[in-house]
Amino acid sequence: MTLFHLFLVAVIQGLTEFLPVSSSGHLILLPNLTGMQDQGQAIDVAVHVGTLGAVILYFWRDVRIVLGGVPRLVQGRIDTPGARLAFLLMLATIPVTALGLTLKLTGLDVALRSVTVIGWTMLGFGLVLYWADQKGAPHKTASDWSTRDAWILGLWQAIALIPGTSRSGIVITGARFLGYERSVAARISMLMSIPTIIASGVLLGAEVVGEADWEMLRLAGIGAVFAFGAALLALSLMMRLLRSVSFTPYVVYRVVLGMFLIWWGYTA
Repeated sequence: MTLFHLFLVAVIQGLTEFLPVSSSGHLILLPNLTGMQDQGQAIDVAVHVGTLGAVILYFWRDVRIVLGGVPRLVQGRIDTPGARLAFLLMLATIPVTALGLTLKLTGLDVALRSVTVIGWTMLGFGLVLYWADQKGAPHKTASDWSTRDAWILGLWQAIALIPGTSRSGIVITGARFLGYERSVAARISMLMSIPTIIASGVLLGAEVVGEADWEMLRLAGIGAVFAFGAALLALSLMMRLLRSVSFTPYVVYRVVLGMFLIWWGYTA
C-alpha cells in the first residue's frame, strides 16, 4: 500500500465520517472508481481510531461530563447530568450494535457494498435530510434529549449500516424531525458517534488481532494521524458553518453524486 493510497483513505474517512455524506460509501467507492486495491480491515480500524480521537478532542467538555457520570451509571444511578448523558448514549448505541452484528454474521454487510445501493441511498437519504432540515420546527435544545428521543435516534442510526446512508446524516435527519436545532442535532449526532465508532472498531479489531505485522502497524499509525487531522478539520468547519448555513450544500452534493452513481452502476 503506497503512502498516497493511505493518505487518500485516511482523508476520505476523516472528512466524511462527520459530514452528512457517508464515509463508508466513499471508502467503498474508492477502489470501485479508481481500481485501487481495498485497504484492508487493519487500516479501517486505524482511520476509525483517528476519527474517534478527533471527535473526543472537539467535544472534550461533553466527553468529560460523560466520563464523570459513568461510575454513577455503573452503580445504577442516573442522578447526575453525566450519568444521564452516558445512559442516553448507551441506549442510542444498542440498535446499531445489534443490527451491525447481525449483518456481519449473516454476510449481508458484504452484499450491500455495491455502487447502485450507494447511489440510491446517497440520493434518497439526501432528499430526506433536506425535507427534515426545511420542515423540522426547531423547538428543542440539548437539555430536551430524552430516553424516548435517544431510542428513536438510535433506530435512525441503525439505518446507516446501509452503505451510502451516512451515520451523521441520518441521525441529524432524525433529530431535525424531532425538532432539534441544527447545531444541537449535529452535536447529538457527533456524541452518538463515539460509542458507535468504539463498537465498530472493536468488531473490526477482533478480526485483525495477530494478523498485522510491523509494517502494517506503521501504516496504520500514519493513517490514524491523517484521519485525525482531516476529521478535526471537518468537524470544525461543519459546526461553524451551521451558525449561518443549512444542510442544503451537503444535500446538493449527495443528490449529484447519487444520480451519477445510479447512472454509472446501471450502465458500466
